[in-house]
Amino acid sequence: MNNHILKISVWLCIALISLTACSGSGINETTGYQPAEATDTVSIVADTQMAPTHLEPTFHRDTGIAQSFIMGLLDMQGIQWMEDRDEATFLIHALGDGRAGDIAWQEYMQVYALVAPFPTITDDIRFVSLQSFWQGEPSEEFDSLMLSQETLEVLSAAWNEPQTDRVQIVTNKNAFESWNELDTWAIMPFDELNPRWKVIRIDGVSPLDPGQDLADYPMAITFQLSGKPGSESIWQLLKPHDQYTSSNRNIDKMTRLVTSGVTALVRATAYKMETMGTTYPAVDIRDWLREADITHISNEVAFIDGCPAPKAGEISLVFCSDPKYIQLLEDVGTDVVELTGNHLNDWATDGLPLSLMMYTERGWQYFGGGSDLKDSRSPALFEHNGNKIAFIGCNDPGPDYAGSTETRGGAARCEDYSWMFETIRQLKQDGYQVVANVQYHENYSYLAGEYLKRALDPLAEAGAVIVQGSQAHTPKEMAFHQDAFIHYGLGNLFFDQMHVTIDGKLMEATRQEFIDRYTFHDNQLISIELLTAMLEDYARPRPMTPEERQALLEAVFSISDWD
Repeated sequence: MNNHILKISVWLCIALISLTACSGSGINETTGYQPAEATDTVSIVADTQMAPTHLEPTFHRDTGIAQSFIMGLLDMQGIQWMEDRDEATFLIHALGDGRAGDIAWQEYMQVYALVAPFPTITDDIRFVSLQSFWQGEPSEEFDSLMLSQETLEVLSAAWNEPQTDRVQIVTNKNAFESWNELDTWAIMPFDELNPRWKVIRIDGVSPLDPGQDLADYPMAITFQLSGKPGSESIWQLLKPHDQYTSSNRNIDKMTRLVTSGVTALVRATAYKMETMGTTYPAVDIRDWLREADITHISNEVAFIDGCPAPKAGEISLVFCSDPKYIQLLEDVGTDVVELTGNHLNDWATDGLPLSLMMYTERGWQYFGGGSDLKDSRSPALFEHNGNKIAFIGCNDPGPDYAGSTETRGGAARCEDYSWMFETIRQLKQDGYQVVANVQYHENYSYLAGEYLKRALDPLAEAGAVIVQGSQAHTPKEMAFHQDAFIHYGLGNLFFDQMHVTIDGKLMEATRQEFIDRYTFHDNQLISIELLTAMLEDYARPRPMTPEERQALLEAVFSISDWD
C-alpha cells in the first residue's frame, strides 16, 4: 500500500471513529502501523487534542524553500500542495515568517558555503563584500559566481534577487565537481562540498568548524514547518520522528583529520626540549593538532632507554629519543603514529619494542611499521561519527636495517607496492576512506620529481583518497589525481632544520611546514585546508604571517599539476 494512503487512512480512523475504535493499543490490527510518539523538537507546546474532521493534511511551501528540507520531513509521493498558504494545514516557510497562531513543529537549517578553486590564496572575505557583489558591485576576489537554481531561489528569498549578470546558474551538478577558472567561485550546499573546492571563511566563520555556532552565519538559512491548531494528530502520522533531519550539515557525521610531516625528537629539537620544557615545540600550534578528531604524527625515531642526552650543535645522523619526550606527542593529542621512517633502528637492531608498547598503552594506533613484517603492513583503522578511515604506509629507500622482517620490527618496505595496492583495494571495498603514505627518497625542492610521482600516483589509482609523501623536509607540490588528493610532501613538523645549506645555499624551505586538515562528512572527504607554519628556535613551529603564507602558497600552487 502507498505509504501516504496508509497515513491518511490511519488519520481518518482517528478523526472519524476514534483511536480506541481502531485498536485499543493504538496499533492498526491490519497494517501494524503505530503512530509515532510526540517529538521533543516541537518548539511550541500545543494542547493535545483530536484533529478536527475539517482539517486535511495539505501543504503550502513559500518560495525559496530547499528541496532537501522537504525531503527530510515528508514522503513526497501523494502530497497535496495548496497555492494559498492560508488554506493549507501545514506551512513550510522561512523562520520567523509563519502564520499567526500556527504551531511550530520542526526546524531545518540549510547550510551553504562560499567556495573557490582549491589553489586560491584568499582564505576569508567579509560578508558585506559578498553582499555588494550580489547587489551588482564588482568583487576584488572573484569575477563570477556559480550556483544551482535551487540555491539561487533560497538565497534570493533571504537576500533578494541578485542584481548582477555575473551570477551563473548551473543546471548540471557535474559542473561543481571541478573548476576551470580561478576567478569563478561558487556557492554550494554543505553536503555537496568536494575537496577540489576551497571553503572560504566569511567574517572569520567556516561551516567546517564543528564547534562553530552558525546562528549568525549568513550562509545558514533556517526553515520551519508549522501547522494550524488541531493538526497534532495529523503531524504525528506524517513521518516517524527518528527519521527527521535537522540540517544538511550534521556534526554527528563529521570527522576532522590532521596530518603532519617529519617529526624527529633529536639533536637541537631535543636540546630545546631539555632546556625549555618537553612540550615547548608545540606551544604555538598545539590547538591545530588537538582540535582534530584524529591527529597523525609521523615519528621517524624510536624511543630508547638510555638514549644519550642531546647536545647543542649536534650533527649526528644516528638517532634515538628519550622516552620522556613522548609527553610532547601526548600534548598535541596524537591518535595515530606513522612508522615509515628511516631511523627506527638506528640505535638497536630492533629498536621499536619500547615505542610500540608506549603507543599501545596510550591507546594510539600505528601503521607503516611494526613489531614484524605482518604487523608493519597492517593498516590502522578508525571509525568516528560514521566515517571509516584507514591508514597504510611503507618505506621505499631503506636502509635495509630500518625495515621489518618476519622476526624483527621496523618500517614496512614498499618493495613493488603490490601489497599496498591490494590492501587499499580491499579497504575501499570495505567502505574505508584510505590514507596512503610513502617514505620516499628526499630532495630539497618544492618539486616532487617524476620518480616520486610514479611511486605515489598509482596509490590514488588503487583507491586511496589521500596520498602523502612522508620523506619531505621541505614542502612540495600537490595534485588531484582521479578521486584522490596527493600531497608529495608536507615538510617537517618537529625537527631542527633551521639552517640547512646545500652547495653553499641556505635552504629556507626546511623551515616551512604544511599541516593538512581534512574534513569528512557522511563517510566522504568533502574539504581540505592547508595550515602553514614556520619553524623557529630549532624546535618550535608557529603559524605563518599572512605574507609568509601567501609566498609559500603561491610558490607551491604555481608548480602543482591541477589538471
